[in-house]
Amino acid sequence: MSCSIFLLVFALFVSILEQSVSVSNGSQRVILRAISGQDGERPDFAVELNATNFDSVLKETPAPYAIVEFFAHWCPACRNYKPQYEKVARLFNGADASHPGIILMTRVDCALTINSNLCDKFSVKYYPMLLWGPPKKFVGWDPKQENSEILTIERGRTADVLLGWINKQLGSSYGFNDGKYENEHLQRNFSDPGQIAKAIYDVEEATSTAFGIILDQRMIKSGTRASLIKFLQLLVAHHPSKRCRKGSADILVDFDNLCPSEILPANNEADSCSKKGALGNYQICGEEVPRGYWMYCRGSKNDTRGFSCGLWVLLHSLSVRVEDGESDLAFRTTCDFIYNFFVCEECRQHFHGMCSSVSSPFKKARDFSLWLWSAHNQVNERLMKDEESLGTGDPEFPKVTWPPKQLCPSCYLNPGKTSDENSKIDWNENEVFKFLVSYYGKELVNLYKDKELQAGGGTGKTVNEELVASTNAVVVPLGAALAIAVASCAFGALACFWRSQQKNRKPRRSWN
Repeated sequence: MSCSIFLLVFALFVSILEQSVSVSNGSQRVILRAISGQDGERPDFAVELNATNFDSVLKETPAPYAIVEFFAHWCPACRNYKPQYEKVARLFNGADASHPGIILMTRVDCALTINSNLCDKFSVKYYPMLLWGPPKKFVGWDPKQENSEILTIERGRTADVLLGWINKQLGSSYGFNDGKYENEHLQRNFSDPGQIAKAIYDVEEATSTAFGIILDQRMIKSGTRASLIKFLQLLVAHHPSKRCRKGSADILVDFDNLCPSEILPANNEADSCSKKGALGNYQICGEEVPRGYWMYCRGSKNDTRGFSCGLWVLLHSLSVRVEDGESDLAFRTTCDFIYNFFVCEECRQHFHGMCSSVSSPFKKARDFSLWLWSAHNQVNERLMKDEESLGTGDPEFPKVTWPPKQLCPSCYLNPGKTSDENSKIDWNENEVFKFLVSYYGKELVNLYKDKELQAGGGTGKTVNEELVASTNAVVVPLGAALAIAVASCAFGALACFWRSQQKNRKPRRSWN
């Protein structure tokens, strides 16, 4: 009898523990995780979802399509099917995927009590059951809705059949032998202006990565602290992503408590201003970022493009969003940030030299935007020669003068002249500025707008409005109201506010 009671209590404990772990994993909303199993088991590529993270993960994914597998862990057929599903998921999920950002492949364990209502909602009648559709259509899905875009994949019980179904649905030709960074759309970045829309996710990735490097490398010191504060002000006011503006504001509001200047003697760092401190608990662009892969900035090799590309897009997107009165402050803030926090020493010094060559303050936003464009082309020209001689460049993305004629023929005063005829290009800077404003402004956020329209959201306010009008107040906790009110006016007002808070503190180190 006592043995039976012991077994009953033990079974109950295991059940509770299993559900507790499931909830914990869900609350972290880690999309691109790889769990190494025992006995050499391969990592999982499909994303485990449950009732706590189902809506949030599907709502925030940049992928235009999703597959949800409903299964039960006790089901033998499900266990046998898992390697087939994983074989396909490897192509689309994770940092090593061949085609990331196209399909988010997920699974939900209906045998867990926490997921009972979720599985009932989707009328799961058998295991495994596969559903396909736009990710946001899974959020708030009504089974009685007519003309639903959620489709049941009736025949997908092997990897070959499932991938064949996907290829037929998308008109694609994906295969299991596709390499790690192969992508048939790589070259379209040069000629298709719509490709920049994907870069909004890379801007978020670059922002999160930069913040992570700053904390990991313990780069916040007495001489760099003010520089970071000013850059955070710039992000709060003008970052193209709403969630990055909100995350930057959260950090900015709490910064004096998280990293007080008093604990940074001389030019030393402090644990509280690094990843080890409370500052390390902040996600500057939300909990689901970084995702671990790049879209617009994806290189054909693992060590090309990526972060540096995403950072350039971020800087360009900021430059076309500032107002005339903010242009010089934004310029100096950008120069300070790169000088203090970019870890590539040669790149940092080269950028510092270009900043130092500016002799008079900028009075127009146009001047700052064109200066950054010219600086980027100078960097490309320098790297073009180095990469050509050393063979270290990306063969699919050789450095070019930007923008190329395919994207902006009107930017060239002599568009018919080839680069071999004359190494110096005659630019129409008015047209270049129009291109920059359109490309890094409106076009950059179009994907968010399209996804919102596809989702049929009823907020009464488009995502495009929320992203482009970056000086509008963002939604943050009540304690952030003061900082956001200032940010909503202008970046310059933010700088004045924070300067007044810092007036009795030790001044920052000048980078000049």
